[in-house]
Amino acid sequence: MPHFILDCSSNVITQVPIEIILKEVYYTAAGTKLFKLDDIKVRIRPFDYYDVGNECKDFIHVFAHIMEGRTTEQKADLSHRIVSKLKELFPSVPVISMNVEEFERATYNNLNSI
Repeated sequence: MPHFILDCSSNVITQVPIEIILKEVYYTAAGTKLFKLDDIKVRIRPFDYYDVGNECKDFIHVFAHIMEGRTTEQKADLSHRIVSKLKELFPSVPVISMNVEEFERATYNNLNSI
């Protein structure tokens, strides 16, 4: 945790190598100093079929899933930084967005907690 999942049009991953996209999102999240470096996870899910405002235009949307406890300002800064980095990487992509959702600590489990 945290998880950064990028949904995007499949054309996006032809513009910048996947390894660079993954690393840039990772390092941008790490730069906030909100997370342990070993905990940051980044995944990309490209879509061949999609509709954006009744058009087939390129898009990127980042779903961030983080542990509860950060302030609204910290979450807004995280979102702003990642969207800004993606805008820098993909200046021709017309739709780039992100939302931050929190895991509830009381209900979260992983192999280390069992």
